[in-house]
Amino acid sequence: MKRRDFVKSLAIAGAGLPLAGLAPAVLTSCGDGKGSGSNSRTYTPEELGMYSFVDIAPDGKPLKAALVGCGDRGTGAATQFLAAGPNVSIVALVDIFKDRMDRCRQVLVERSNNPVDDANCFLGFDAYKKVLEMPEIDVVLLCTPTHFRPEQFKAAVDAGKHIFMEKPCAVDPTGIRTVIASAKIAESKGLTVITGNQRRHRRDYWEAYVQVRNGIIGDVVGASAHWDQGAWWNKPQRPEWSDMEYCIRNWFNILWLSGDHLLDQGIHNIDIATWFMGERPTEAHGYGGRAQRLTGDIYDFFSVDYVYAGDKRMLATARQIDGCGGRINEQVFGTKGVAFLNDRGDIAIRDLAGNIIWQYDYEAKPVKDPYRQEHIHLVESIRLGLKINQAEDLAYSTQVAIQGRESAYTGKTITWDEIMASDLRYGPQTYAIGPLPFYKEGQAPVPGTPPRRPTM
Repeated sequence: MKRRDFVKSLAIAGAGLPLAGLAPAVLTSCGDGKGSGSNSRTYTPEELGMYSFVDIAPDGKPLKAALVGCGDRGTGAATQFLAAGPNVSIVALVDIFKDRMDRCRQVLVERSNNPVDDANCFLGFDAYKKVLEMPEIDVVLLCTPTHFRPEQFKAAVDAGKHIFMEKPCAVDPTGIRTVIASAKIAESKGLTVITGNQRRHRRDYWEAYVQVRNGIIGDVVGASAHWDQGAWWNKPQRPEWSDMEYCIRNWFNILWLSGDHLLDQGIHNIDIATWFMGERPTEAHGYGGRAQRLTGDIYDFFSVDYVYAGDKRMLATARQIDGCGGRINEQVFGTKGVAFLNDRGDIAIRDLAGNIIWQYDYEAKPVKDPYRQEHIHLVESIRLGLKINQAEDLAYSTQVAIQGRESAYTGKTITWDEIMASDLRYGPQTYAIGPLPFYKEGQAPVPGTPPRRPTM
């Protein structure tokens, strides 16, 4: 990893700031800035920036959206946006492949009675620029493979559009700096940016966060974050596909497009640990490898030991191997107790003797579908002028995941300063359907050896 002096850069100037929260009360540590154990006051949910959790967004002027990326996740995001509130519509689509766009159009009609005109359907790597030039577009849903997200986010911010941006937001430090800089511009323009880390749109997580901020577990001293499951989807190469088409259709398993599953899935848990701890790791010690994956060039498993100031720790694991045990959850450890977090519906906080001292009341306050709740918050923010901007939070959580991934890939300790200043970039410089000489199927990074050239 190379070091560079980016102090004068807007993007790197933000690296030394506290995590951007949703309200000024969100500090770099719990409580009043001295640690939650010394908390001198109690914060209300509103002071901490907790969202409303209404069933549907308020009515208002029509909001017209463009979907960039018509795959399964993009199509799902579009239907969730359409269900978020009244007077919303998808009026334009962008993708690389016509078959995916055709399928998306069909789903939007069948599920949401939302046809999209032929004239507003654009194909190609630069087609997103065409919808950004359409004055009637209010909102852009960015749901392409992760590699493309930083430049598309920047372009959408420059065009003055409100944005839904899927997680993670970049695959490398170069992309992260683009997102951080654009996030600051979006904030200056008063744009809403909602991101796809859906745990932050669950009321049970939010109420647990309020409890931790108000000192129920004392001073936060560590955390753990786990997404361990069986093998995920893959698409084998076909003779009629070029290298580029194969990579994009199989993007989840391709390093330069997805950033590996520690980012694409593990980011959910790493983001929660980063949110609750309120600080960034000084260094990462990562391990990982490839065992059973059938396609692509990414790992099957990761384990990263993150070190924070004061020798605090966060352990993050991610595994996708059939036949192994599953674990998808987070824990936040304090001097007085532990917060046990998950999306299964049994969030609770225990003292150090194992007694439950707080648990979320799911019967009184059922947790709504967080994928739909993201879009309710998107529409609500725009119509009520709430000015929610989650982009910088997602950027720093993604950078924590990148730091751990690169430590696992190289077999070396990676510091926060190194990853923030790194000029590492994955993927081609130009995009076209055809060969990709730098991509080698099945050749995942090997720790302890010089990395292959990741870009060209």
